[in-house]
Amino acid sequence: MNRRPFLFFPLFTLAFTSCAISTTTQFQTAEFRIPTRDQGIQIYLRNKRLRGSTQFRPDRTVLFVHGLTFASSAVFDLPLDGESWMEFIASRGFDVWSVDIRGYGQSTRPQAMAQPATANLPILDAATATNDLADAVEFILTLRKLPQLSILAWSWGTVLAARFAAERPERLARLALYAPVWMWQGPGPSPSAPPGAWRGVTPAAARTSWLNQAPEAHRETLIPTGWFEQWAASVWAADKESAQTEPPVLRVPNGPLTEVTTNWAAGRTPFDPSRIAAPTLLVVGEWDRTTPVAQARALLPLLTKARSSRLATVPEGTHSLFLERNRNALFTTVQAFLEATE
Repeated sequence: MNRRPFLFFPLFTLAFTSCAISTTTQFQTAEFRIPTRDQGIQIYLRNKRLRGSTQFRPDRTVLFVHGLTFASSAVFDLPLDGESWMEFIASRGFDVWSVDIRGYGQSTRPQAMAQPATANLPILDAATATNDLADAVEFILTLRKLPQLSILAWSWGTVLAARFAAERPERLARLALYAPVWMWQGPGPSPSAPPGAWRGVTPAAARTSWLNQAPEAHRETLIPTGWFEQWAASVWAADKESAQTEPPVLRVPNGPLTEVTTNWAAGRTPFDPSRIAAPTLLVVGEWDRTTPVAQARALLPLLTKARSSRLATVPEGTHSLFLERNRNALFTTVQAFLEATE
C-alpha cells in the first residue's frame, strides 16, 4: 500500500492539543481528532480504559469500526442499561478505541455532504475508508508504543477491517467481524442504492427497518423500553444539521452502500479472505437479514491462512444485536474470542 509514514505527523499536536480527557469513577475517556493523509480531513477517535491504567498490551488493545450508516461515536459507547459495549470490554482491563471514518459522526464531512445529495456522485469508497482506518491504527500504536492491536468491526466496517488485515497483517493481533459483509446470499436479487453523494435516514425509517428483521412475534420485546429513544438521540445528534429538519435527517455517505450493492450485483468480492492471517471470529445474529448467517457460512472456509477461524451465531438477534435485549450474548461471545490465547 502506498502511504505516507505516520510518524511524519506532529505527534505532540495529535496526542495533546487535539485531545480531550474526562474521568469517571471507573473509566477514563479520551477523545482525539487526528489528520489523515488527505489534506483537510480529520478523523475522530474515542478511547476508554480503566481509570489509572498505564500498562498497554497488544492483546488487550481493541479498535471498534462502524458500519455504513451509524458512526462509532454514537453507538459503541452508548450506556444502555448503565453500560456501553466499550465499557464492557474496558472493565475487563482492555484499552478500547473507536473510530469515525470521514463523513461520519465527529469526523470531517466531505464538502459534497453540504450540498444537495443529487448534486454529486456517491462519496467514499472502501479504499479511502481503509486508509482512514489505517491512519487510526498507526496513531494508536504509536501513542501506546505497541506493534499490534485487535479490531472489532461491524457490518460495512468488516470490509475495511478485512482489507486492512490483508494489507497490514503484522499490525493485527485478532480480528472480530460482527455481521460480516460477503457475497449476496439472499433469495432474490441483490439490493441497490439510491443515487446521490449522500442519503438521508430518519428515526422512523431506521426503527421500521430494524424491527422488520425480527419475527413479528418478537418485535415488541426486541428493544428494551427506552433504548431506541436513547440510541436515536445519540445518533442524530452526531449530525448537527439534522435538527434543522422535521423529522431530523441523518446524512450518510452513499458511496459505501453503492459500492457494496454494485459488487453484489457484479459478483465481485469486497476483499480477499485468503490473505487474512490473524485469528478471526465471524459472529452473526440469528435474525440478521442485512448480512445473514449464510454470508458468514460462505466466508468461513475461505479464511484459509488465518491462524484460527470460527463462526458463532447468536440467537434472537438482528443486524443491530448489540443494541437489543440479547446483546450480552454477543458481548460474551466476542469477549471470549478477544481473551483467547489463539
